[in-house]
This record gives sequence, structure tokens and C-alpha cells, in this order.
Amino acid sequence: MTEAAASAPRALAAVADQPRVHDFLAQAIAEGRLSHAYLFVGAPGSGKLDAAEALAKCVVCPNGGDATCDECRRVSHHTHPDVHWLAPASATGYLADQIRDLIADVSLAPMRAKAKVYILDRADLLRGTAANALLKTLEEPPAGVVFVLCGRTVAAMLPTIVSRCQVVPFRVTSPDAALKAVLRESGASEREARIALAVAGTPARACDFLNSTSRRQVRRLVVQTIGELARDDSWDIIKSAGEIAAAVKVPLADVKEAQEAAVKESSDFLTAAALKAVEAANKRELTARERSGMMEAISAAESMLRDVLLTCEDVDAAIVNADAADVIARIAAYTTAAGVLAALKACSDAVAHLSRNVSAQLTLEVMLLAIKEAL
Repeated sequence: MTEAAASAPRALAAVADQPRVHDFLAQAIAEGRLSHAYLFVGAPGSGKLDAAEALAKCVVCPNGGDATCDECRRVSHHTHPDVHWLAPASATGYLADQIRDLIADVSLAPMRAKAKVYILDRADLLRGTAANALLKTLEEPPAGVVFVLCGRTVAAMLPTIVSRCQVVPFRVTSPDAALKAVLRESGASEREARIALAVAGTPARACDFLNSTSRRQVRRLVVQTIGELARDDSWDIIKSAGEIAAAVKVPLADVKEAQEAAVKESSDFLTAAALKAVEAANKRELTARERSGMMEAISAAESMLRDVLLTCEDVDAAIVNADAADVIARIAAYTTAAGVLAALKACSDAVAHLSRNVSAQLTLEVMLLAIKEAL
């Protein structure tokens, strides 16, 4: 480990499970040579967005990324006015208007920090007019602006976009390494850590999940609902889906309050058009967070069903959801492996529906009804 990596900003602990990425970013920060544009590439669950958030904290934090100050907390809550999060506005990709709004904002001075950060998720969906609109800004960005694009592979990106970014590859973290990272950072039991990873995906998000009472409550509701599907009728299932959807929205109240406070704080410095753009971006952020929470609910259902499949097939392996072992055994007693596989397909279909902007609650209702029929 280099000296820079050893004294890395605390915020970079979020990418401790990606040692090469951690050391690379730590070295760049220590030497004051951050690039104006990065392309983080790797499979889903490799922690690209966690790393983007950590880097943003290091850029805007007055203490270099201490992960505890108000600026860092704002970045975590996605309410920092100088850290902009973008995701495709349509199922087919980024809209040209999204990128035009971004370009217009790039020329404005930061509101709180000395620099601004733009994080673009699923950058492989930057195509056509939207991609071409971004090229010149990536090539000649104003000082004090950092772009972080996140995509699956370089091959899926336009070569002209790739050539203007510093590519940072992410590896899929091994299950053992991920588990050790969660145990090290959270102090949770091994059983809790395994459940958190199954629901949240990456070590950093798993630690956040363990610290969130509301997110853990969503998982408990999913476990309870899956366990009662056999005796529930369609009305019961729709009611349960509504309870889960409502629980997913609970953490959003704090985010919305923080957004409104940030808008109020900066309202004196923004034009009416700029305020409208901020409010639209905040609305998109709430929608994205709701979708993320629903993805965790689906992941919780998938994890339960995989444990049922292991039990049906009498596989000699420990189940993840050990706290629901009785529920898993009960379901396995009346279903078949073929039925569980069909139920798992209902979960993957739900993920596809969410990506097409189908209503979160409707997606959940359809998924649960399909799981009941499959089992």
C-alpha cells in the first residue's frame, strides 16, 4: 500500500473492497491530479456508484472527504447543490434535453463548494444526440468540474466518450471478500451481514442497509408476505404490496425535507427557470430512490426464493435468510423446484418492469401474484 493510500480520505472507505480503485483514487487526490472525467466500468453490484459518491465527497468536502461533515452528509442524501446525479430519463436512454440542461449548468459557479461533480449512472445509455451534446463539454470542461460516468463495459460505450475519460475498471467482489468488508465496517453478525448483502448488493450499501431501520423493515415485510402467500387471496396480496410500497417511501420523507431546505437556502441565488430545473431534478431523485428501495424489496424476495430452492433440492449449503428458516422450510414442503424457478422469473420480470418506469406498486403487485401462482 502506498503512503497516499494509507492516509486516504475516510470517504474512500466505501470502496475498500476495490483495493485498486481505492489506491488509485487516493493517490490522485493526494497528488492533486484528479481528472476532469472518469469512466467507472464494471458489472452491476461492483460498487461504481458507491465509488462515485465517495469521490464526490472528496471533491466538495472542505476537509478532503472526512465523510462526517455537513457537506459529506448532503452528498450521501443526494441533496448537495454541487453534486448532480443523472440517470436515463427514458427506458431507451438519456434524453438530449437532459444533457443540454447539464451543459447549461456546467457553466454556472458552484453554490457551496469549490468544485462541482456530475455523476451519470448507466452511461452506456448515452447515445445519439445526447452523447454528441456531451462530447465537447467532456473535451473542454471549465475548471472545477469533475464528471463521473458509470457503465457496464467500455465496449457498450461510444468510443468518442471513452476517449475523453480516464477509465477505471471495477471487479466483481467475491462473496467472501464482500462479507469480510461488511463485518469489518458494520460490526454486524455474520447472519445479518449475509442478509444485508443479499438485499443491498455491495458492501457499502449493505452497511447502509444495516444502519437503516426503515429499510430493514421493508425486508421484514417482504419475508412476511412471501411466507403468507399460500393462504392469502388476491386482495390480501394487493394490500401487502401497498404496505411494502408505503414502507419503501418512509426514508424518502427525510430526503424530501433535505431537498426543500436546500432549495430554500439557494432560492435567492437562482432564477425562476433554474429553481424549476432544480425541483424537477429533485423529483427525479425521489423517483430514483423509490425505485432503488423497490429493487431492494425484490432482492429480498429473490433471496428468500433461492433459499427455498436450496431446500427443495436438498443442497448442502447454508441458507442466507436463517432468521426465516421456518418460513423457508414451510414453503419448500408444498412447492417444487420448477415452481420456485418460475417464481424467480417473476422477480426478474419485476426488475425489467421497473427499468421501464412501470409504477413501483403495480410492479410489486404483479410480482407477488405471479409468485403465488408459481409456488
